[in-house]
Amino acid sequence: MTRESPHADGLDGLRIAGLDALLRQGSSRRLPPVERWSPPYCGDIGLAIRADGTWMYGDSPIGRDRLVRLFASILIREPDGQHYLVTPVEKILVRVEDAPFLGVEMEVRGDGRQQEIIVRTGLDDVVTCGPGHRLRFAAGSSGGPFKPYVHVRRGLDARLTRPLAFDLAALLAPNGDAVAGAMGVWSGGEWFPLPAD
Repeated sequence: MTRESPHADGLDGLRIAGLDALLRQGSSRRLPPVERWSPPYCGDIGLAIRADGTWMYGDSPIGRDRLVRLFASILIREPDGQHYLVTPVEKILVRVEDAPFLGVEMEVRGDGRQQEIIVRTGLDDVVTCGPGHRLRFAAGSSGGPFKPYVHVRRGLDARLTRPLAFDLAALLAPNGDAVAGAMGVWSGGEWFPLPAD
């Protein structure tokens, strides 16, 4: 994890490379206006995103980073939970094993209720957990530990990688306003609790 320690005594900790520039770019980066398009559904052509974030076409990984980034820019998740690539003329199913993005780097600024948890995805989306970018915890498989996710855009989540999940677990604390013993984290002025057992 790349993070600023709340106990750094005024010394800056390690940081996401160029974080401030990435945050500015993220707010100004133009994504295609897929919300305004209403193309016909054109079926399943074998596109998928594996749990490790690899984009697949049939049985082959898509190795061209620019193509993956293009696809990610027109990806949506509809209320039925299905993911689609949307262009002005077609809508194509994309099978997603877990989440379409991976959170690969994290920075923590401040602490307590003023804490901000900033996550960078493998495709360089940068979001601050809070309003509009909710953090949630899902139960792990076979009773394993909870898996954290953050909303990126258009119903699309990023699952935090295992190392980041452990780093996030170190930030868990009780919320004085919540039920005794309830654990969670603050970010962007919002409280994100672990689900009750």
